[in-house]
Amino acid sequence: MDLRSDLARVRGLGSAKDGVRHWWVQRLTAVALVPLGIWFVTQAINLAGVSHAAFKVWLATGANFLLMALLVTTMFYHLQLGLQVVIEDYIHAERAKTVLLVLNIFACIFLAAFSLVALVKVAFGG
Repeated sequence: MDLRSDLARVRGLGSAKDGVRHWWVQRLTAVALVPLGIWFVTQAINLAGVSHAAFKVWLATGANFLLMALLVTTMFYHLQLGLQVVIEDYIHAERAKTVLLVLNIFACIFLAAFSLVALVKVAFGG
């Protein structure tokens, strides 16, 4: 039984079948951020008051660098997914919605890349 109108059926209107994936990915990134956030807070407390050189040595350690990179990428991906939902729900003008969705993606990619480059420079560069 199909509850769509004839016009909706002809236009192909219906579920895009993408909402469940988006919901799951947003929940998975949230779950991943819990242990990463706890790790980050404990490390920040432990590193309070250390010199810049000591911090560089700490960050250059493989596990610490990897966890920081995972934190940054997961955080910005989660941010992008969350802002996308807010934009889709509360911006009703189609042109503004499209512009904001594109800006959201590019801004999150730019900020994540900028943060990762900063991590690499602090850990391994000058």
